[in-house]
Amino acid sequence: MVNDYWVYAQRKDGKYPEHTSRGGKWLIFVGSHNLNRMWAKVQIAVEKGRLGSMAKAPAAKLDSHSRNSNAKVICVYTYDWKDRQDVERVREELRKIGITRKISYKTDEDTERGIYHANGSEKVSKYFE
Repeated sequence: MVNDYWVYAQRKDGKYPEHTSRGGKWLIFVGSHNLNRMWAKVQIAVEKGRLGSMAKAPAAKLDSHSRNSNAKVICVYTYDWKDRQDVERVREELRKIGITRKISYKTDEDTERGIYHANGSEKVSKYFE
């Protein structure tokens, strides 16, 4: 699935809980030169049921409008940030496909509230692993 700004991967194999109001995502920042390679790995893992129900990455159309064309983010969603076992399981699967450096996990609620970086001592990431 593609819209003007994002391309999506959806789970095809296995079951996964429905997304809840406590959903969130692992944020994987990559250079534009690594985006396609990393997205291919994430897309396959989502479709095969190894991650959550969905992931998204910037579509090509976004590149020409991005403030920083070198920094891209791939979002890998989980259904509930309070289900730490599932959040950590998804993180471990991301390590298996080559995402070994520390990445942050952000709730959908913080995104909806427009919180995109730490303000003072307030941490935006629920997890950083």
